[in-house]
Amino acid sequence: MSEAPENAPTTDGVVLRPMTSADLPQAHALSADLRWPHRLADWEQVFAHAEGIAAERDGELVGTGLRWRWGERHATIGLVIVSPACQGRRIGHRLMRSLLDGMEDRSLLLHATSQGRGLYERLGFVRTGEVRQHQGIAQPAPLIALQQGWRLRPAGLNELPALQALDTAARGMPREALIAELLQGADACVVLDHDNTAKGFAMLRRFGRGHAIGPVVAPDAEGAKALIAHLAGLNAGNFTRIDIDFGSGLAEWLEAIGLLRVDAPTTMVRGAPLARPAEAPALFALVTQAVG
Repeated sequence: MSEAPENAPTTDGVVLRPMTSADLPQAHALSADLRWPHRLADWEQVFAHAEGIAAERDGELVGTGLRWRWGERHATIGLVIVSPACQGRRIGHRLMRSLLDGMEDRSLLLHATSQGRGLYERLGFVRTGEVRQHQGIAQPAPLIALQQGWRLRPAGLNELPALQALDTAARGMPREALIAELLQGADACVVLDHDNTAKGFAMLRRFGRGHAIGPVVAPDAEGAKALIAHLAGLNAGNFTRIDIDFGSGLAEWLEAIGLLRVDAPTTMVRGAPLARPAEAPALFALVTQAVG
């Protein structure tokens, strides 16, 4: 995963090496220094599916970067962090070069902060869209009327293959193990059903300062609103976050139900664009910005 020159000590004493689970408490502290909301449990959950690079100086973790391989042709990159005290020393560039090693034949997806976008552009990533991060205290939302034959219902664990297939079609990459873990640990998972067939789904789960709604997969915006409104109602009175594709058209509606926009990362891809068949459902909300 790494290149020998990247692992050699530099004049600033920083060494790159494979990240291990023993690094997670320090990684969590790094993200907390940047006021990112991730709990240690959130790091543990995504690291279980990841390959990571740690930047270390004098035994102290000063940077992280993770990548997730999804199938044979896709990957996502995220949680690229450099300690504020060590920024400006090209550590982020070195982390990214190691994460990109061996990934030449894959489509790579990431969500860039304004600070990181220039670096990613120099490494061949191009802007393909934007994410809108919305959050706040969830309010009881007016339920969305569904057309005849459509309904919402709880998901069963026996439906995992159907939910995995919906996520693969919507995200454009297979993430079976991740969806299985999320379903197992979700506070709630609701299915958008048409004539006894799952056409979409959404999960409510613990994340950061409270709960997150995501992923949200649906055939159209009205279906996505129905799923989100149901879960927001279940979580009424509690802090709730959702990260949507800005192209979804849901931003104004989310503001109306009390989930205000707080950030707008840039969606970037290197390699072939993610392919989604025209008849496939859409991914209206991410799992997290890191894993997509």
